[in-house]
Amino acid sequence: MKLAGITYKHEQSVSWLKRSLFICLILVCLLVSFLFLTPPGSKIRLFLADTFIATQHREWAWIFVGVKKRDEMIQNVKQMSENNAIEKQDLNAITIQKQDGKIIDVEDIAGRGWVGKKMVVYDPRAIRVVVPSQVGQGETISSMVNRTGSLAGINGGGFDDPQGLGNGFAPIGVIMSGGKILYTSVDGTVPQQVVAFDNMGKLIIGKYSIDELLALHVTDAVSFYPRIIANGKALPVVGDGLNPRTAIGQRADGVVVIIVIDGRQTKSIGASLKDVQDLLLKEGCVNAGFLDGGASSEMVVGNDLITHPSSRYGERRLPSGLLIFEHPDQVDVANIWEGVTDIDPGGAYDNPGYLAEHNKKQLNK
Repeated sequence: MKLAGITYKHEQSVSWLKRSLFICLILVCLLVSFLFLTPPGSKIRLFLADTFIATQHREWAWIFVGVKKRDEMIQNVKQMSENNAIEKQDLNAITIQKQDGKIIDVEDIAGRGWVGKKMVVYDPRAIRVVVPSQVGQGETISSMVNRTGSLAGINGGGFDDPQGLGNGFAPIGVIMSGGKILYTSVDGTVPQQVVAFDNMGKLIIGKYSIDELLALHVTDAVSFYPRIIANGKALPVVGDGLNPRTAIGQRADGVVVIIVIDGRQTKSIGASLKDVQDLLLKEGCVNAGFLDGGASSEMVVGNDLITHPSSRYGERRLPSGLLIFEHPDQVDVANIWEGVTDIDPGGAYDNPGYLAEHNKKQLNK
């Protein structure tokens, strides 16, 4: 009787497993049919593809739209960034006002499916580009702010980032600080996407060569894109994907508005390019563009990281940050890339968070 009971329970377990697998198969078939055979499903697939295209894993967007459509969408995003960078700025449209009193204000912001922080910098000349202090690896924004005694900071320009685990020491584009060129991968005549400030505190966004930046008396610059507002006009944006974002804009009176939006989390999925553009237009920005986003997006004020980076390992090591200083004229940023001929972008083999997680898994085996 005991053996028969065990056999009966085993048969029940197998029968339940078969029913469960059958139900799962039916649900998968229904989901696939919805995504690929209905108009609402097609919109969802395009949205998911847009979201992946803005990440380190853009090649996986083919799962939702196919290889041909994915490549077309990637090309459209690239073309948007190129087109939006063409128009030169009317620097006479910005009049820097003399500011007395506080330098920054920070407040919570929120939209449909996202939360973040807005920082208002009343004196744009307080903003300086800062880079890591150690050759061979990037530095977190918290560390930069603490090391330099600055008031606050956000992530800066892009970098070569293998598997999303890069060490933050291989910048993309140009980095300038205090009028010095700290890094560039091309000669002075080649235009690059930049987010920059001149010696008056005017924000310059678009595609400029280093020769042009020097002629415009630019002192601080990093590279990223796309530009979304130019000379008071909203520029075309492509893609509805939701991701963590860092963006910067300037009003006609010179006041700078910085937006950092959390993403890839249950409490904050992320924002689209259009979400951020609308927000900065509402703030009165006449010029605006994006800094590096995704897992790099963050804002630090004093000793506190006040946003929630999406990286599973916490703050990332970065090649540049935009920091706000009470006495920016006293800041001297050393060139850690000077004389370095072989720049290693890093990866899983030198990422502290990944290595710690891997070692823990090995110990638990």
